[in-house]
Amino acid sequence: MKGIVLGYDGSDFSMQALDWALDEAELRKLPLTVAHAWQWPYGEADEEARAHLCKAAEHVLWHGAECARQTSLGVRVGTDLYEGPAAPRLVELSADAALVVVGSRGLGALPGADMGSVAGYVAAHAACPVIVVRGPGPLPAVKNPGPVVVADRHPDAAVLEFAFGEAALRRLPLAAHTPDLAEWAARHPGVRILPATGHRPASLMVAGRKRAAHPGAAHFLLRHAPCPVAVVG
Repeated sequence: MKGIVLGYDGSDFSMQALDWALDEAELRKLPLTVAHAWQWPYGEADEEARAHLCKAAEHVLWHGAECARQTSLGVRVGTDLYEGPAAPRLVELSADAALVVVGSRGLGALPGADMGSVAGYVAAHAACPVIVVRGPGPLPAVKNPGPVVVADRHPDAAVLEFAFGEAALRRLPLAAHTPDLAEWAARHPGVRILPATGHRPASLMVAGRKRAAHPGAAHFLLRHAPCPVAVVG
């Protein structure tokens, strides 16, 4: 069974991503894998120093997994500890995942950066949809959450399928610039369709992956959106 993969490094950004990943796992009834990568950054090192850093990484991973287990509603939580760079490992794990969730930044991000290199790389190269959860800290409880918004003006089928699926799972309306959604609306009769406007706050924005690695809608959203962004395709 494919599950949800969470990139976790112990930062406030990854804690917010953990909240979102748990929601996805609960809504989809899928297991969650909390993934953490570590590497010795200083060149050659003796075994004792490496063992100490590995132990610290194990503790970070244990903390994330334990938080997930303590706050989930019956989600099966597994772990993945990897020695090496985080971004390629998350892309590797994406091959067997239904969804990868990452924070917009991690502990290694430069001060003032809008998005970390791991989030950008995974969003552009993963083999499954990726949700980049923007902002630090816990997700705020919203009484009247906004719609799922299709950001692309000419979305492909994968983007629309994901956006409608998320809207149905979360019982939210869907907003899109695309005028003809009749076929997709018929497949998801419980999803209310709204016109896309720049004034309605969104709960999630969905964009195509082909545009994530280039200046354009997805690239801009990953750096500046006020809500989580899903990159699909």
